[in-house]
Amino acid sequence: MKKGIHPESYRPVVFKDMSNGDYFITRSTVTTKETIDIDGVTYPLLKLEISSSSHPFYTGKSKLVDTAGRVDKFMSRYGNRGKK
Repeated sequence: MKKGIHPESYRPVVFKDMSNGDYFITRSTVTTKETIDIDGVTYPLLKLEISSSSHPFYTGKSKLVDTAGRVDKFMSRYGNRGKK
């Protein structure tokens, strides 16, 4: 491997799934503005809209993730086209 191309500033970071509240701690170099206290330790916090704990492919559940009403807008326009 080439020397000097990998970052040296790895630290524990909390990744929180906002759709179900799950979180996990892993090492990362991401910069964040928010922090969270877990078990008396303060970690940098990165919020995610979806992760493997809430994604339909990994959970086996069919769930629509809609943050801006796009699914409802689509269904109102095109939802009844196949029905006669």
